[in-house]
Amino acid sequence: MNGQIFIIAAPSGAGKSSLVAALVASDPGIRLSISHTTRPPRPGETDGKEYHFVSHDTFRTMQSRGEFLESAEVYGNFYGTSSADIRSSLEQGRDVVLEIDWQGARQVRTLFPDSISVFILPPSLDALRERLLARGKDPLPVIERRLAVAREDLSHENEFDYAIINNEFAEAAKDLAAIVRAARCQRSRQLPRYAALIR
Repeated sequence: MNGQIFIIAAPSGAGKSSLVAALVASDPGIRLSISHTTRPPRPGETDGKEYHFVSHDTFRTMQSRGEFLESAEVYGNFYGTSSADIRSSLEQGRDVVLEIDWQGARQVRTLFPDSISVFILPPSLDALRERLLARGKDPLPVIERRLAVAREDLSHENEFDYAIINNEFAEAAKDLAAIVRAARCQRSRQLPRYAALIR
């Protein structure tokens, strides 16, 4: 039985990365896809752990070879998901979580219509602004730009199967884990396990 793709998207600062990290840490049956990006590493980030950090030229070469399942430009940097990596995991029966934006989610759903997509929302734009300020990672003009992009991101929430409002982190993490468990219990995914029983 092939693995399942779970797509997680959110505006910057909504808590997507923290929720995905909690899911992967608590569920040995799911692995996080590591994207390629042209953006420079932030303090504490390691190549091959948070991202595969590559030059613009390398990214463009990989893109021209069709090596990405999906790719998008975000805040002037490029991000892409390795097609070979994802297909290998699925063929091994492993579930994969993709932490991508709505543009990438669209591309993946076209190729994998049975993928499960989840949109993470902040409780409000004011709360999102406070979170971005509290992170202390970006100067104020960048934060304001992220908030403007967040409004655009939020307009695409209706393209997703599930929505989680990340107000209380522990509850949001439970909701995400519950979606994964429910997806695994779909009849189409369970049938190979009990087909002999009903023959």
